[in-house]
Amino acid sequence: MKTIIYSALISLVAGSAAFASVQPIPGSITYGNTDVQLEKAPVGSTFFHTFANGDGRDVREIYKVNPDKSVTLVNRTVSNAS
Repeated sequence: MKTIIYSALISLVAGSAAFASVQPIPGSITYGNTDVQLEKAPVGSTFFHTFANGDGRDVREIYKVNPDKSVTLVNRTVSNAS
C-alpha cells in the first residue's frame, strides 16, 4: 500500500515540475527556436539574458547549459518599473 502511495506522490510531483517550468516568451533566447547550442560554455554553468518586453519593463532570464550544450530556461524576473 505504501508503495502505491509513494508512486502516486512521485508522479504528482514530476507532473507538477513539468507544468511549472518557465516557458519562453518573445525576446527569450529559446523562443521559437529550441535548438540553441553553445560551443564553449561549461556544462552546468548558467548565464543571464536581459531584454525589454513590449511595455518597457526589463526582463531578466537565467539559462542553464545542459550536457549536450543546449540551454534550458530556468528562471525569469520582470522589473516593476515601466
